[in-house]
Amino acid sequence: MKNLKNYSFALMLGIGACGFMASCSSEDDVKPEVVTGSQEALNAACQQWRVARAHWEKSEAFLFGAADEYSIDPHTDTWPVDQAALANVLRDQSIMSDIENKVRLLNSGLLGYHGIEYVLFRQGNPRDISQLTDLEYQYVCAVAKDLYQATCVLQTTWEGAKSGTRYNETLNYLKTHNKLQDDGNVSNEGLSYKDFGGLFKNTPSTDYSSNLDATIQIIEGARDIIGEVAGSKIGLPWSGQDDSYIESPYAYNSIVDFYDNIAGCKSALYGAVDATTPNDKSLIYFCLNAGNATLKTQAQTVQSKMDAALSSIKAMKSPFALNYTDASAKKAIDALEELDGSLEALGATLKTYAGNQAVEAQCKVINANYVDNVIVKTYTALCDQAEILYKNIKNIKK
Repeated sequence: MKNLKNYSFALMLGIGACGFMASCSSEDDVKPEVVTGSQEALNAACQQWRVARAHWEKSEAFLFGAADEYSIDPHTDTWPVDQAALANVLRDQSIMSDIENKVRLLNSGLLGYHGIEYVLFRQGNPRDISQLTDLEYQYVCAVAKDLYQATCVLQTTWEGAKSGTRYNETLNYLKTHNKLQDDGNVSNEGLSYKDFGGLFKNTPSTDYSSNLDATIQIIEGARDIIGEVAGSKIGLPWSGQDDSYIESPYAYNSIVDFYDNIAGCKSALYGAVDATTPNDKSLIYFCLNAGNATLKTQAQTVQSKMDAALSSIKAMKSPFALNYTDASAKKAIDALEELDGSLEALGATLKTYAGNQAVEAQCKVINANYVDNVIVKTYTALCDQAEILYKNIKNIKK
């Protein structure tokens, strides 16, 4: 996730109902053909976008591994959408005539969840089907298919798959995609299959020096997204540093995104997807029951700060795209910073156990559970919902 350019947010939201119909045509162009489709089908695609989006946001508690190494995070979740560049793509017949193959070569500011969101939504609602052009339809189908294939990579490389439809989709994706440069453009560096789950569960590995080292990564993964939500996703617009840095602005989904980010952290620390209490193979359960008073107190603090952060996000004035300077945003930032501080303290105490074989043995259990019951289950659901999203988008056209 990254903000590519400093757009005016007023311009971002000031998209007319006609979308690209004006921006993609000139005096010499033929007026774009409107897609022959169903408003009900478009509405269903919009609803499914929200469902699929929730699973991605929860997965941001563990953006290390495949999401990072294969540039899937920026490839599928860059904002704001580069509207001018997208208009140029839709005009370019050499691209649009082979968009399913050319989509992988485009800048990340045109792709993923927000590329889809920009085509499907206006001011928090589904677009009017009468304003959706056939070119936009072709484009959003290609982007949705590419998104589904990217989620196949996340699922299979963490579960260590060696066969199956999604494994084959993964191999094709890795063969046809390259890593991204910092500007979102495609580099010349190719991709190769790795078993990230195996590397996390079986240490020492090329990625982790010990079981404890991998367990600490659970905390660091959560802290990374907590810091991003507080400092960037909410903080940059709220502070006035960058009012274009508003996530999911076209669907008015920002606050839901923030909440799901932190809910994903709770799942990671509690050892199960959407867990309300820590299971007995989770990091927090270990800290509560390790016989160390400091660890126990710190874990309890994490639990209370986690719930406070979730409550503060839920209490934010909605939609964030129109209320990003509201005082409720600052309250959420403060709660998130307190949560981050509590995790930092917990991690520091855990690091003092380096070399302790009993702790190493327990961390191995924690790590296996984390991979199997949090990461793989989250990515499997993510892939399932991305596949449905692609099918729903295809069904827009009669």
